[in-house]
Amino acid sequence: MLNLLRKPAVTSSDLARGLTELGLDGTQHVMIHASLKSFGTFEGGARGAVDSLLGRTATLIAPAFTYSTLMTRPTSLSSARFHRDMRVSRDIGRVPQEMVERAEALRSTHPTLSFIALGEQAAAITAAQSLDSPYRPVGALYDLDGYALLMGVDHGSNTSIHYGEHLAGMPLLTRYVHTPHGVLPSAFPNCSADFENLAPELEGHHREIRIGSSVVRLYRVRELVDATVRYLTQTPEGLLCGYRGCRCQDVRQMVRQHGLEPRRHVGL
Repeated sequence: MLNLLRKPAVTSSDLARGLTELGLDGTQHVMIHASLKSFGTFEGGARGAVDSLLGRTATLIAPAFTYSTLMTRPTSLSSARFHRDMRVSRDIGRVPQEMVERAEALRSTHPTLSFIALGEQAAAITAAQSLDSPYRPVGALYDLDGYALLMGVDHGSNTSIHYGEHLAGMPLLTRYVHTPHGVLPSAFPNCSADFENLAPELEGHHREIRIGSSVVRLYRVRELVDATVRYLTQTPEGLLCGYRGCRCQDVRQMVRQHGLEPRRHVGL
């Protein structure tokens, strides 16, 4: 009886067919955010998922963040220093880690908020990042008319929204990171716990399918970023969470004191 109730495993071929159904044909530049657990059982694991994604994209990019490198004060006592092969933080997922483990992948050099990329525009996208604008790779995708693919995750994992916040003028916090030039300040955003508040603004602006147990959604990065800017122009605190101990409360105070100061888009 237990075997009869067990859902069939999702295969790499199932994923490839689903991506084709979404309209991905190998010509698009795509940022992936994925929970493989959302599929139930996924045969082939992260390696199979990345292979399927690479077969349906011109460039595949993902956040490869390493939070253990971040410092709140400019001290030299940080326990971790960034390097190209440093493991991705566990909550970022297995797909980015699989990409990091591929020698041909390019990784940006931000010590905490790096991105990993494979394919046609990998060099241009990863080179766009800077310490004062860590989400600028999203701006590069914006210029390339790229996409954000959410596999079994919601907007709390949608990095493109952070770039929309940046353009809208959301205040950024100052954190510190080790670099080859010493400990330097870096911009750091509020959290993403309430990014799902943006979902109503995006109704009708995405494609969606179900693969196994996973809901997979595809958004144009331009529409995500532009919708974020419009939303924050009307509701400046709308994406800041209410958790008392979160850094969002520091950002909220800055918003109330100074408002938003829109920034210029800088992509490729």
